[in-house]
Amino acid sequence: MKQVLVTPHTQKKLTGLFIFGLLLTGLASCTTIEQLFEEEPEVEEPRDLYEELRTLPEIPREFRAVWIASVANIDWPSEPGLSAGEQKSELRSLFDKAAMLNMNAIILQVRPAADALYKSDMEPWSEYLTGEMGKSPDPEYDPLEFAIEEAHRRGMELHAWLNPFRALHPSSDSLITEDHVAKNHQDYVVEYGDQLWMDPGFEEVRQYNVDVAVDILERYDVDGIHLDDYFYPYRIQDDDGEDVDFPDSLSWKAKADEVENDSLPDRDEWRRQNVNDYIENLYQSIRERDDYAQVGISPFGIWRPGYPEQIEGMDAYEDIYADSRKWLNEGWVDYFTPQLYWPIDQNEQSYNALLEWWNSENPHGRHLWPGNFISRVGLTPENLWEASEIIAQVRATRDRHPSDGNIHFSMQALTQDDDTLSRLLAEQVYSEPALVPTTPWLDNQQPLRPRISVDAYMGRNVLSLNARDDHNWLWSIRIKRGDDWEYKTIPGWKQHYVLNDDEIDIIVVNAVSRTSQTSPNAVLDMNQKETE
Repeated sequence: MKQVLVTPHTQKKLTGLFIFGLLLTGLASCTTIEQLFEEEPEVEEPRDLYEELRTLPEIPREFRAVWIASVANIDWPSEPGLSAGEQKSELRSLFDKAAMLNMNAIILQVRPAADALYKSDMEPWSEYLTGEMGKSPDPEYDPLEFAIEEAHRRGMELHAWLNPFRALHPSSDSLITEDHVAKNHQDYVVEYGDQLWMDPGFEEVRQYNVDVAVDILERYDVDGIHLDDYFYPYRIQDDDGEDVDFPDSLSWKAKADEVENDSLPDRDEWRRQNVNDYIENLYQSIRERDDYAQVGISPFGIWRPGYPEQIEGMDAYEDIYADSRKWLNEGWVDYFTPQLYWPIDQNEQSYNALLEWWNSENPHGRHLWPGNFISRVGLTPENLWEASEIIAQVRATRDRHPSDGNIHFSMQALTQDDDTLSRLLAEQVYSEPALVPTTPWLDNQQPLRPRISVDAYMGRNVLSLNARDDHNWLWSIRIKRGDDWEYKTIPGWKQHYVLNDDEIDIIVVNAVSRTSQTSPNAVLDMNQKETE
């Protein structure tokens, strides 16, 4: 026995009863049911269904992401030299954990230091994959392509995390290959402490790093390009405890040679401008090529001490030449993730005060998704936090519009034997799924209303889902049982969803685009049934 239950929720709310009446009178003989939906005739909905839909909850929206760091094998791969199969298995497990916690995005580090965890003609394979720079996984595969497929299969976004100017990390113990920037562009690379760094003072260096990001964007179906807080390196001290200046004498001399002496800028201001030029160029280059991949930056959480008044700590504006407030003020990002790695009650670096201040510096209304230091829960030897601190921070973010999400550092903290943090996240703040917030300045196009039906199959009710757009990213599903609504999201590639029971009154489905725009509601009134 088949149930014919297709009743999309048009503006005037066509009901199954109305359609059945049309069928009986023969009016449907000259047109299709789908055409009737398209025309949206002037028909009033029965009062009972209208009243029930008045309680329809809004679709929950919140960005919930976790960083997966590859540098020094912090999160993935767990160690260099694993086989391709072992690397894939580890990554699947991490993605499964994130999906279980109702996360909706992964920030995967794919370029730790002028290397690549993906197939690149510009830079060598990362040693964090195989233990040897330039050596591909065995058997060879493309980790970024694999990660995108696995994340999208679970309905999660995948953002490619890049470190732009770091050329070699202190954890590196591999021979440097000839195709690495430290060999093929030695004049652009300087040594600073135990690291190698590309000098941002050279325009060619800045453009090269933009080109690396664009190369990823043009070849991979990523949902975002993500940068963290490393542009100029954090300062180091000599044996006497004095700050060591960044060794950019060659690029500074080149700048001096191209301008008149009386127009030579302050050197610190010139360094800040170098970073600003890079970020502006990166954002414009990506926006020219892509309609939905977001650009995100995660700077040090304090712009300058005294902003707001109570804040103390490192001056990122002076020490690492990061004028991060300007990037947000100018709208050179789609989302902004200040690393608010302090507890709520720490007044000099107050999580709440800093978040409110960053909100006040957001004239373009960009997404503000603060970073949270979940690795302080059970992993860091000193200054351990209770898991409840992270729960409180997520709730504090929700209280401060337009902040509508968090990014957690890092995945390792969610995969330990002590699952207290994961359990509390799942029980208290991430108990149901959520869509990523919309990004209307990139795309404001609403998908078409989908076609839906329920059919009996092997004793189970199966919801059939048919998109009317070329590509559907997700399905948003709200189900009413009695007085209660529940919420589900499933990947857009799925065309069927098995319903758990028969005690369902109403089903509301929305198609969701890649920029998280939702279609008009498609509604099934399960109490209006026709059988044949």
